[in-house]
Amino acid sequence: MNPVPLSVDEFSRLFDAHGATDHNYLARHYPRFVSTLSEFASTCDNARGVKVLDVGAHWLHQSVLWRMAGFEVSALDLPVTFELGGVQSLAREMDIALIACADLQAADALEVIADSSIHVVLFTEIIEHITFNPVRFWKQIHRILAPGGRIVITTPNYYAWHGRAWALLRFLGGNGGGIKVDDILHKHTYSHHWHEFSLAELIRYFSLLSPDFTIVKAKHMRNYARDARTRGRGMLSGTLETLPILRPNLHLEIELRSKDCGIVIEPGW
Repeated sequence: MNPVPLSVDEFSRLFDAHGATDHNYLARHYPRFVSTLSEFASTCDNARGVKVLDVGAHWLHQSVLWRMAGFEVSALDLPVTFELGGVQSLAREMDIALIACADLQAADALEVIADSSIHVVLFTEIIEHITFNPVRFWKQIHRILAPGGRIVITTPNYYAWHGRAWALLRFLGGNGGGIKVDDILHKHTYSHHWHEFSLAELIRYFSLLSPDFTIVKAKHMRNYARDARTRGRGMLSGTLETLPILRPNLHLEIELRSKDCGIVIEPGW
């Protein structure tokens, strides 16, 4: 299976016919969308009949790309996004089912999806934004995912060479780590990263959730693109990224080998 070979300009024009979209976001993230699809496609022989759920689909940028590659796609996001006329028009043309979900923690909106009917769950650049206990959500994902199906995770690498793990001066100054206090107070909840993971953390995350999950792919990924912000650091970045642990992105694929155990975690105080 070959991903759809489109330039970002060609891809962007698909959205213009349906009204406005966030073209800046699309231009910035399109290389990631293409890379994620290409990585998944490298071990997927055929998209025909493969049902994909794109969690956090926003303006359907990634959903459309996977639909063009031949997958059957459902998209999940906040109601306010899916109320946009341009998103609805595009979804109708591309035959993408929209599932509005106001509360991802409860994930009750996923009740419309039948048991074991989804083959791929895209959870890309979402996990770092979660501020709630996710066990109930993953119970829904376990329910709808078919045996042999996969969860695709992409997220920033905490140990990236330019990441917050190396903020030594901040640490020595007594200002802690993780999210800055200024960001907690000044930014909206999902506009920053509440927790960035290492590859080992994510592997442990899914092993704790269920013995049914098996990690089948776990990679440190290079910069998806050289944009204006990174071009001047290209030589340094290229050198440091020869060490996989310093690469800025993570790509995991978790296979549901069986449905024998379910989600085994029960949150407690």
